Amino acid sequence: MLNNPQWNFVQIYERSLRDNWNLEAVSDYGTSKVLTYGQLAEQIVTLHQLYKICGINKGDRIAVMGRNNVNWVSVYLATILYGATIVPILQDFKSNDALHIINHSEAKLLFVGELIWEGLDLEQMIEIDAVFSITDFKLLATRLVGSGSHKKDFAWEAAQDMFHKKYPKGLRQEDVHFEHRDNSETASINYTSGTTGFSKGVLTSCNALAGNVKLSFDSGLVFPGCRHVAFLPLAHAYGCAFDLLACLAAGGHTHLIGRTPSPKVLLQAFAEVKPTVVLSVPLILEKIYKKLIVPQISKGPVSWVLRVPFVDEVIYKRIRETLVEAFGGCFREVIIGGAPLNPEVEMFLHKIKFPLSVGYGMTECAPLIAYTPAADFRPLSCGQAIQGLMQARISNPDSEGVGEIEVWGENVMSGYYKNKDATNQVFTEDGWLKTGDLGVIDKDGFIFIKGRNKTMMLGPSGQNIYPEEIEAKLNNMPFVLESLVIQHEGKLVALVCPNFEEIDGEGLNRQQVNEQMEANRVAVNEQLANYEQIANIKLYPHEFEKTPKKSIKRFLYTSVAE
Repeated sequence: MLNNPQWNFVQIYERSLRDNWNLEAVSDYGTSKVLTYGQLAEQIVTLHQLYKICGINKGDRIAVMGRNNVNWVSVYLATILYGATIVPILQDFKSNDALHIINHSEAKLLFVGELIWEGLDLEQMIEIDAVFSITDFKLLATRLVGSGSHKKDFAWEAAQDMFHKKYPKGLRQEDVHFEHRDNSETASINYTSGTTGFSKGVLTSCNALAGNVKLSFDSGLVFPGCRHVAFLPLAHAYGCAFDLLACLAAGGHTHLIGRTPSPKVLLQAFAEVKPTVVLSVPLILEKIYKKLIVPQISKGPVSWVLRVPFVDEVIYKRIRETLVEAFGGCFREVIIGGAPLNPEVEMFLHKIKFPLSVGYGMTECAPLIAYTPAADFRPLSCGQAIQGLMQARISNPDSEGVGEIEVWGENVMSGYYKNKDATNQVFTEDGWLKTGDLGVIDKDGFIFIKGRNKTMMLGPSGQNIYPEEIEAKLNNMPFVLESLVIQHEGKLVALVCPNFEEIDGEGLNRQQVNEQMEANRVAVNEQLANYEQIANIKLYPHEFEKTPKKSIKRFLYTSVAE
């Protein structure tokens, strides 16, 4: 794919901007801010004038940090189409982490949300020449004032003046042409948020980003006029690749949600936008499932009817229709990524024939490794390695075929920026990437993940214990919002954040909650092997801290039980 002009990253967006000129491209959901493809092209070209004013050269790094909005999209595309390298920073990163990334990446410019900027200081940024608001491109700070120049010379207004001088009659479709860049060049440096507390800069090529776009076209996920609701942070590889890059490559419309994606906000957006495909992380779907489905199937009469053959199909159809309508009623499938879906939720959705697929990826693969369309999806798997792009194998499998998943292909990163040791550690001698995930691959190539290599525990006789599997069972118990299983003094302890909304609704006191959690412990242990038994449940007062893809930062809680 590297040398195929059809999938050259720059040419993909040159074509799309020209061919879809008058169609709506991106909008800030809940506001009147909408850009057509022509207006997006104009903003990109104006940003290119700004980059020239600021002395940005090919290969220079430009950082962007803020909530999803149309200007974020413009900066991202403008940077890569200019020949520079974009450094997306998750808006939830702490100031110290953001500062580390800005300095480590040697970024020259920073586009940032103004509230975030209040916690940062230009004096601590080694290479930054200018800082701009991601809201309106206002100049927030600069070092570029020198002899014979003023701050205004580097402002957005100066770039607009340059644009109007170059295009006095406005930008036309035939004017959209960007300098060629090879697909092997680095398009972005994505810093892993991870669950280990150590962030590394992933060097992602134009080819890897284009690979995700090609898959989206080949599988029919995107097409002219498709509609996406982008509620995952665009600074994360998953949402960026499909809700943004793939959608815009096809001539679709991306509706950006810049606030916390609560079920209420999302259900309203789905109803209004009627997306053609829905990309989500497990936590979001599981919350919607608990909000809409669990109350239906747990009612006495319905619960009884579901045990009656043939009659249950009528109920399942009604539940499926309710859920389909909740997602807007026009989508082809819901694709889960970022982490495994709760097995009980997944099996129920499969039983009611809800169009669901679970993919597999990581930042180091831009991000996609495996995916199978919903029609061919195998429950509890995460799909098959992407044909023509990726390959997967199991390293040193045990007697049950479980081993570390290793991958190779066009989506794999070239390494970690300025970190040769970490790069060498993550690649095998023959060039395969170690994912850190443990799993099996069946005879048809479907990948089944058992857990993270780093989270796997050993039982008293050396048995492998995968805490994620225990947590999935525990999370289905009454009044459990989420859980985390850790090992303490040779025993398994479950940290549980209770569902306080349900508890308050039932009017339970503390003693009753403790009794219910003990009942949950006993019920879960009946489903587990002897070496997996939970010895104790400790209540945790609030939700666990998570990464942007909603994985719990496990490293923060290893000693909570002590």
